[in-house]
Amino acid sequence: MVMTRSRMLSLGTQAPAFSLPDANGKPVSLADFADAKALVVVFMCNHCPFVKHLRGGLAKLGRDCAEKGMAMVGINSNNYDQYPDDSPDRMRSEANVYGYEFPYLVDAEQSVAKAYQAACTPDFFVFDGEQKLVYRGQFDDSRPGNEIAVTGKDVYAVLGAVLEGKAVAEEQKPSMGCNIKWKPGNEPDYFG
Repeated sequence: MVMTRSRMLSLGTQAPAFSLPDANGKPVSLADFADAKALVVVFMCNHCPFVKHLRGGLAKLGRDCAEKGMAMVGINSNNYDQYPDDSPDRMRSEANVYGYEFPYLVDAEQSVAKAYQAACTPDFFVFDGEQKLVYRGQFDDSRPGNEIAVTGKDVYAVLGAVLEGKAVAEEQKPSMGCNIKWKPGNEPDYFG
């Protein structure tokens, strides 16, 4: 396990477009969320201990977003040829077992991870109703083994501000987790 921090894409960045299949093969695109009051994009996977630690919180966040007119999407960009626990079959199982009601997408070419400059799992991005980036960073201060409860306080605070039309704090803590498992020769140049 290599602990990696998120890259902290510039605030105000327009959400990079994507069109990816979910774990069942159904296409999902950024345009599908055009009417959402906010959009949470989380780069995640099945086998990372940091994501496993947040499973319940991720499921709850997805339900809470849907109830408030917001949207959430999970994107798995890991090389599942080398990490079979992250295959679409396992993603379907993961979503069913842990109650993920949000689309869980397969970024097999890893192009969407690169467009978002995603670096780790989990890596959170929150976009406002105009799909401009207002937050990138951690879910909360909880990490495997640190005895801090999983609350999602950082992401929930941002979503609350967006819904209330308030400014989001520019000082944000990067997410930390396992590095995205890049295909050989496909590592992004932003690690450079």
